Amino acid sequence: MSESKRLLANRYELGDLIGRGGMAQVRVAYDTRLGRTVAIKLLRSEYLRDPSFHTRFRREAQAAGGLNHPSIVAVYDTGEEQVMTSTGERTTVPYIVMEYVEGHTVRDILKDGSAAPIDEAVEIMAGVLSALEYSHAAGLVHRDIKPANVMLTPTGAIKVMDFGIARALADVGQTMTHTQAVVGTAQYLSPEQARGEEVDARSDLYSAGCLLFELLCGRPPFVGESPVAVAYQHVREEPPRPSEFAPDVPAELDQVVMRALAKDPAQRYQTAQEFLADLNAVLAGTLPGVPPQTMGSGSGAMAVANGVAANSAMGTGTGMATTGVDTASNAEPEFEYVDERTERRRQIRNIGILAAAGLLAAAAIFGLFRFVSSPGAGPGVTVVNVPDVVNMTEERAVDTLESFQLLPVVQYESSDEVPQGLVIRTDPTAQTEVSPNSTIAVYVSTGAVEIEIPSVRGLTEEAARALLEDLDLVVIGTETDNSDPVIEEGRVTKTDPAEGTVVGSMSEVILFISSGKILLPDLVGLTREDAEATLFDLGMSYNVTVVQTNSFAEGTVFSQDPEPGLVNVDVTVEIEVATPVVKVNVPDLVGDAEAIAISSLQSVGLVAQKSESFSCDVSAGLVISTTPAAGTEVKEGSSVTYVLSLGEDPDDPCTGGGP
Repeated sequence: MSESKRLLANRYELGDLIGRGGMAQVRVAYDTRLGRTVAIKLLRSEYLRDPSFHTRFRREAQAAGGLNHPSIVAVYDTGEEQVMTSTGERTTVPYIVMEYVEGHTVRDILKDGSAAPIDEAVEIMAGVLSALEYSHAAGLVHRDIKPANVMLTPTGAIKVMDFGIARALADVGQTMTHTQAVVGTAQYLSPEQARGEEVDARSDLYSAGCLLFELLCGRPPFVGESPVAVAYQHVREEPPRPSEFAPDVPAELDQVVMRALAKDPAQRYQTAQEFLADLNAVLAGTLPGVPPQTMGSGSGAMAVANGVAANSAMGTGTGMATTGVDTASNAEPEFEYVDERTERRRQIRNIGILAAAGLLAAAAIFGLFRFVSSPGAGPGVTVVNVPDVVNMTEERAVDTLESFQLLPVVQYESSDEVPQGLVIRTDPTAQTEVSPNSTIAVYVSTGAVEIEIPSVRGLTEEAARALLEDLDLVVIGTETDNSDPVIEEGRVTKTDPAEGTVVGSMSEVILFISSGKILLPDLVGLTREDAEATLFDLGMSYNVTVVQTNSFAEGTVFSQDPEPGLVNVDVTVEIEVATPVVKVNVPDLVGDAEAIAISSLQSVGLVAQKSESFSCDVSAGLVISTTPAAGTEVKEGSSVTYVLSLGEDPDDPCTGGGP
């Protein structure tokens, strides 16, 4: 079975790649047991050895697996597949089997800045709020409601996807943060999310309010040049009314949106059902029960965003995947939906840049608030030079930065050059002048990402490129291979580095492509044994004919077909090997019975050929003569014709006993 059609868990026939993200990839698949199309999320190979990623994968499956609602993308199955690598090592690949949803996202509707009609906006929100009401009742906060996570199917159904970063409401001390990390998307963060405080279902309702605002206006309530600026506005600034951008929005709908966007969770809608009831009241032309709006400004330290996953929206007819951490001001789902291999290559080149940008933005968010709220470093201290902590251990680097009255925020990334546990770099860099209590992002090495070169032998060039690029390897070119007699023209024979070699992320790989021909060497003059060994090593078919000749040394090849040079891989090589000529004398067979004559010829290495003739002198069944005649010296293996008597010719009878 080809790579693109391999079987997972002896049940799911994997198809094309339809999405990918920083942690996982999503493929369309066919459930052979139930006969339906599904989407399967698989953990990427470079994270298979990291237990934390396995934990997050299981958490996602558990979060969404218990939800069964028509407006929530369903999780059907989850498991772990044991896979044998080319080096014989066993590894575990976790997977999640999800509902395959055809359609497009709300992001697609809004991508050109156009607003949705009011009734359509309310209809979309009804599906979203219905899904949230169900998930909240099940004890889960989604934490990343945004246009890219809401799908519209061709039948008009609304589907909320990606509970990948959801958390249980009952989690002790949940704060949305982990090592000072904000989870969510900057344009749809609730104030408490941005500050790193505890959240509950009302945080999702704030994000839903941002979504409704964008549906009505064609833009989110807060925009800015960076995630830092947007997050700051969520915490500090009053949101505009939708009618300021869309005059057709009635005042009653303004009230609904403004209540959903209240800074203080206590002043927002307390349940999704309450939110939806007011929306329906507006649509019905009755006044909603919206209390007077009191906008709190909020307080507290703004937490650091963990990362960015800036990707493209899902197009019509594509499959579904889940999203992850996303703080870009124009962020899309973690999973980018791809139709062409060129998109895959572009993502490989850019993903490092995007991730770095997200980490910088994260550090900036935390630093911005700490700088604004901190009392300073002391009288007369206005700037601090960032110390050089590169190649220090994490603990020593943190202590050093804190001793300079700076606030280190540790981030982790792989490095092929810097050993695990040591600092790769800081941002800002060493000797940069910063204010006291500024945030310094410290990047600590997790060691080199180890990627094993897979077998691509027999694949087309396109399929081999896709497989290697999915592993974050870079195909830098191809070379023609005239050395493989098995692989057909145009398919991959091998790679450099070779299959099974362990390399780092973004390592360069050369593909060798079969020309459909093989270089046949000159075999003439070789011994039979050496010629056969050469052809065997090349994997070529051949026939050997032993020929008696005194013109060439015994046991050597004196002829080959085809001649040396490039030949088709399916050719059969014919070789002739010399053996010395042996001379024998033709025995006297006259008067012998036929059986005796044949036996006599064979005993001396000659080949008997039969001829018949009437005879008056030799009785029927006996040999009359031979050609060559008896006593003639001939080469062993030569043919000798014996003439067998038929007796008297009935048409010409013998007379007088003579001829």
